[in-house]
Amino acid sequence: MITLENVTKIYQGGEKEVKALDDVNLQIEKGEIYGVIGFSGAGKSSLIRCVNLLERPTHGTITVNNQDLLRLSPKELREAKRDIGMIFQHFNLLDSKTVFTNVAMPLLLMKKPKEEVKKRVEELLDFVGLRDKADNYPDQLSGGQKQRVGIARALATQPSVLLCDEATSALDPQTTNSILNLLKKINQEYNITILIITHEMGVIREICDKVAVLDQGEVVESGSVFEVFARPKTAVAYNFVSTVMHDEIPESVHQLIRSQGETNQIYRVVFFGEATGDPLLSQIAKHFNVEVNVLFGNITELQGIPFGNLVIQFQGETKEINRVLMYINQQEVTIKEVLEDAG
Repeated sequence: MITLENVTKIYQGGEKEVKALDDVNLQIEKGEIYGVIGFSGAGKSSLIRCVNLLERPTHGTITVNNQDLLRLSPKELREAKRDIGMIFQHFNLLDSKTVFTNVAMPLLLMKKPKEEVKKRVEELLDFVGLRDKADNYPDQLSGGQKQRVGIARALATQPSVLLCDEATSALDPQTTNSILNLLKKINQEYNITILIITHEMGVIREICDKVAVLDQGEVVESGSVFEVFARPKTAVAYNFVSTVMHDEIPESVHQLIRSQGETNQIYRVVFFGEATGDPLLSQIAKHFNVEVNVLFGNITELQGIPFGNLVIQFQGETKEINRVLMYINQQEVTIKEVLEDAG
């Protein structure tokens, strides 16, 4: 559906070159909701603007719906872009036009018949819940309502692909949830492929099937949302995951452990699926001569799969703790030491 092969984007700033994208490769399948996350300056906006050629890449290939966009004639490209809708962070509405006209604009530019335009716009305003706002102007709307108008406008030409450029970053949390639910509804009812760029891992967790982590113009990690949340391979991915999992140990707890003057070892144990219901810690307490202290823990759900995360402290002889670790490694969990010899 969307393929980026070896995409590089270089901006010229006088005598200095800025490489916004560096050999990016992505494969987004039809019907997926795919997220790209990165900090400010990572290259996210450049990437999404390259997908519909608002920015032309310096090198590489961009294929959408089996068409190599860079090889199309200007007329063919205009046709291809009608199949790619885009939602912007700051809405990009025409303040002097009504909600109805804002949504109708892509169809008016295509010189569609008046009745066809009216029918399509009314259908879309019903879909986004703004039928009663058709005659209002953008400055009479809330931020969430403005974004719904932007979404309706992006859907006007019945695209198969929807690009979302930080579509929720200007909204409050409650409004963000309503917009994400609307995007899920669009994906499910219209089978539209959605590409979202964001700096908020909560958006990725809530809506996406897959995610790519962008850092300094490079894709440093990609996979299913579950894989990246459960087993982040890079520091930048781990930092993003931590923002929504809230699994960091406060310094006050570290100080308490150090003050005990004993050898303490701290581990993060991650549980998946059915393993979240297994009495692992109870079994350890029964069969091994160690004390187990749960410092933090939570169970959430990722893509319908239970996902548990515990930060635990073992106290006891090193030999016995090693036996515990061997036992845990035989279970359907992942364990990683986060602090050794804190005493």
